Amino acid sequence: MWRKDTVWTGPVQEKGYLLTGDCTRHIHMWTPRESDWLVSQQTFSSHNDSVEDIQWSPNEEHVFASCSVDKSIRIWDDRAATHQACMITVPDAHSSDVNVINWNRMEPFIVSGGDDGVIKVWDLRKLDTYAALFKHHTGPITSVEWHPTDSSVFGASGEDNQVSLWDLGVESAAEPLLINDTEVPPQLLFIHQGQEEIKGVTLAPTCARSIGNNFPR
Repeated sequence: MWRKDTVWTGPVQEKGYLLTGDCTRHIHMWTPRESDWLVSQQTFSSHNDSVEDIQWSPNEEHVFASCSVDKSIRIWDDRAATHQACMITVPDAHSSDVNVINWNRMEPFIVSGGDDGVIKVWDLRKLDTYAALFKHHTGPITSVEWHPTDSSVFGASGEDNQVSLWDLGVESAAEPLLINDTEVPPQLLFIHQGQEEIKGVTLAPTCARSIGNNFPR
């Protein structure tokens, strides 16, 4: 059984639980013991294909989210029986594999990235549709992460060898920039290029929104 993704407990957890997802659609919970781990054989198995990412909620001790090759995002509560623990399903969250997700620490938002190169922001209070959609990357999204102290800013990386920084605080009605005859969304603050096979992006607290827009006007 191949482990596709592994995630430790979130900051509100104190018991050291571990979640792993695999290519056979199952999510296992691991409980630490004195000298080893107890791996539950009662799996969270509502996905229909490989589990690509798992993230504990930063604010709710028993809640976690997952995404999958089945195109869905799912929200779980581990207090329920495993076969009933999937509380919310967002089917067809992307047009192909959903690769990565990340919880916002301060607002009820999740950001997701897919094989379709699209980044979407989801409001947990209203999951019947996405709250925002950004299409800039030209390859699958490999990582997304919210800024740890600025709830409107997140970063992303893709197989197009780009790292992008976004700000939801910029009005959608703002006029897009035109760079080399290509429209750039006004929420796109910054692009970094020059690295290859980028697998992850992490934003430090000092990565401030004041970095501004790195494009000529």
